[in-house]
Amino acid sequence: MAHTIRDNRKLLNRVRRIRGQVDAVERALEAEDETAPVLQTIAAARGALNGLMAELVEGQIQDHVLDPARQPTRAQQQAAAELVDVVRAYLK
Repeated sequence: MAHTIRDNRKLLNRVRRIRGQVDAVERALEAEDETAPVLQTIAAARGALNGLMAELVEGQIQDHVLDPARQPTRAQQQAAAELVDVVRAYLK
């Protein structure tokens, strides 16, 4: 997974932020905090996970479906870009 090796530090930092959000949800539930802020934190964590998923899927498409070593055509590049857009829209 070349894209994950290349962006490893950035991806790990994102995972750590997500872990912090999930830990905050756990602390809030243990403290029996108000529900609305807990739901907002859960929504933020879900959005962060979806963003991470979209980034990994995009990297997978760019590095393995298109395979830059085989010189993808303009049509293939366009199709890949459209697929990435669909995945990102779905994960929003």
